[in-house]
Amino acid sequence: MRKKRSGSSAPDSRAVGSVKHMPDSKIDFSDIPEATDVELRRMRRVGRPSSGLAKQLIAIRLAPRLLLQLRKMAEKQGKPYQTLIHELLEKAASRAA
Repeated sequence: MRKKRSGSSAPDSRAVGSVKHMPDSKIDFSDIPEATDVELRRMRRVGRPSSGLAKQLIAIRLAPRLLLQLRKMAEKQGKPYQTLIHELLEKAASRAA
């Protein structure tokens, strides 16, 4: 059985390496249509706001049934399940202290 080739081949990766950087001032943007007022109003900022109170990213393993319960609880409260988990942990930690 032959090994399946990956999506990127060696010749392709060499071609990408030979592409020269082009400054924005040299790019022709004339064929890009202007954004309408409606489009501009619908735009949203991408990424997290920089509040200085960033949370630490962790990985945690939960039983699938527990995660399903938490997601259902969060949906009933109209909030993301990660936020609900954070609130529950915060309450438990403050009680234990």
